[in-house]
Amino acid sequence: MQFINHSFAGVIECIPTKFHDERGFFYESYNQKRFAANGIPEDFVQDNFSYSTAGVLRGLHFQKDPHAQGKLVRCMTGKVKDVIVDLRKSSATFGQHASFILDADQGNMLYVPVGFAHGFVALEETIFVYKCTEFWNKEAESGLRWNDPSLQISWGIDNPIVSDKDQILPLFDPNEVIFN
Repeated sequence: MQFINHSFAGVIECIPTKFHDERGFFYESYNQKRFAANGIPEDFVQDNFSYSTAGVLRGLHFQKDPHAQGKLVRCMTGKVKDVIVDLRKSSATFGQHASFILDADQGNMLYVPVGFAHGFVALEETIFVYKCTEFWNKEAESGLRWNDPSLQISWGIDNPIVSDKDQILPLFDPNEVIFN
């Protein structure tokens, strides 16, 4: 497994080593000891699974403290453009976003620590899975509008399919402290 640290502190891309033969392939997608040794010491308590057709956009979501979640995200099938927004007020990258292509064929994953809004757009029919460091909590649920003009996120597709709930999420307010 290869672990790549990115310019956003704590964000790590994980790329497994795939072993191919005439039967197909095998790879280890998670190993707690190996992940901890490479900067992801989390205890994951919940796994989530979503299916999206091409063009579906989900996000940008997060949970507020004390139920904030770190996430390890990946595609079981398909491909997404995954986007994170740094909401950690004390961070050098506060208010900035980054995007990653997560592809089931590659098997790459992204660790998104507490303090980020997260979303993705399905570039093709996709099964998306993620491990969470905290349980889902309705009262802590929050998010940012996917098309917030101040964030200037390029999702790479025209007219994404977005839920009614995600269409009315609040805009990013740089004066609001969500995470220190």
